[in-house]
Amino acid sequence: MLLGLAAASWAVAAQQMRGMDMGAATELGSLGFFVAAWVPMMAAMMLPGTVPAASRFVRARDGVLAVPVFAGSYLAVWTLVGLAVYALYRPHGASAAGALTIAAGVYELTPLKRECRRRCRESVRSGFELGLWCVGSSIGLMVVLVALGIMSVTWMAVIGVLVLAQKLLPPRASVDVPVALAIVGFGILVVT
Repeated sequence: MLLGLAAASWAVAAQQMRGMDMGAATELGSLGFFVAAWVPMMAAMMLPGTVPAASRFVRARDGVLAVPVFAGSYLAVWTLVGLAVYALYRPHGASAAGALTIAAGVYELTPLKRECRRRCRESVRSGFELGLWCVGSSIGLMVVLVALGIMSVTWMAVIGVLVLAQKLLPPRASVDVPVALAIVGFGILVVT
């Protein structure tokens, strides 16, 4: 069910974002339009990685109705993040995009990121709780998306793959550190 919703959300997000990608200079439009684009974008990018946690949650609750409640509360957290993005976002240039990308890469190396990622992979009491931990785990990667092209289906796909890998694969410094350093390096490249 979650994977089907995620697949449908990819189609909706791609349709809504068609022609909007202006990189760092992208305008977000009205709040209503932005939320209507943001929620499917988050469903597309984030729901596939919730399948293991949602499955454990549903088994513990013994009911299919738990899936929509779980997904809805999880997406509510990401909707709140979207409202913060909308409030703070301004079209920007390469310097700001690069600086944000560097900061996001540095965040990927922090103990807070590691703890949130660990908690994002564990059993949880609700979709809302999982959403909070997953925001902490994925916020660096989401900053990269916002910095480089918030309405870019290409960046959405790249960040979505990284988020999925981090949710499903166990942390390994031999992989995670080079990825974080690559993000920092890319940010430096964007600035220069």
